[in-house]
Amino acid sequence: MASLKEIKTRIGSVNSTRKITSAMKMIASAKLRKAQVAITNFLPYQQKLDAILTRLLASEASTDLPYIQKRELKRVAIVAFSSNSSFCGAFNANVIKEFKAVYQKYEHLGKDNIEIYPIGKKIADAVKKMHLSVEGNYVDMADKPSFQAVQELAKGLINKFVNKELDEVILIYFHFKSTGTQILIDKTYLPFDLNANMDGNAQSKSNSYESDYIYEPSKEEILNSLIPTVLYSRLFAALLDSNASEYAARMMAMQIATDNADELLQDLKIEYNKTRQQAVTNELLDIIGGASALEG
Repeated sequence: MASLKEIKTRIGSVNSTRKITSAMKMIASAKLRKAQVAITNFLPYQQKLDAILTRLLASEASTDLPYIQKRELKRVAIVAFSSNSSFCGAFNANVIKEFKAVYQKYEHLGKDNIEIYPIGKKIADAVKKMHLSVEGNYVDMADKPSFQAVQELAKGLINKFVNKELDEVILIYFHFKSTGTQILIDKTYLPFDLNANMDGNAQSKSNSYESDYIYEPSKEEILNSLIPTVLYSRLFAALLDSNASEYAARMMAMQIATDNADELLQDLKIEYNKTRQQAVTNELLDIIGGASALEG
């Protein structure tokens, strides 16, 4: 059985850890609320863009648009979103695991034909451990989401795709559904999927949309301007999603750590009281034994 001093030392250590995890939970909670506000403010813009694009695509779409061309896969790009720091449960581990699975899918193309854009320090470190080269440093973007920075990245990816330097672009990130639920997603960013924007109602009303709209300038010119804007917003939405998911995962992880510390403190206090009681009992027995010896 551990001594009273050892147990008191452990109680002090667990108490200190609990204060840290509790503080980290509060910080993550505050940052999560801020990230949720950012998503809520951006969502109407994203939805309106998609609605406009859906209506334009409801009529027969042009197949000459450079953003929708599906080609033989020779060069691909993978954009993976992680956090810059730890203490967020399995958030980063799952992103890294998914990245490795996606990379293996295209590994037959050769590492020189796979461009990697790691958004966040953890995924960047994991890529380097795999002895793979990365396309730029995006550590700051993971902590401070900026539409301008995302737009620059999106423009680079779009230009490479249009110029046939890339044949496909994949996004890997966590979608924030709720504080307790984040869904890991990997999806095709380019080529742009026109049908993904059209629901059944839009398709069934294609004739009415076509007759109601007059395009000025041409429909192709409008789409050539609108699709890149939608692509910018989708990449930024993925960054906001990942950012909120990180803080939600960290808040839940710190909550679990704090709860575990509370349970451990309770067990240690019980052990301390039992040990102290046992020590007092032993002292009483020694006193009684000594008194009995003197009487004898």
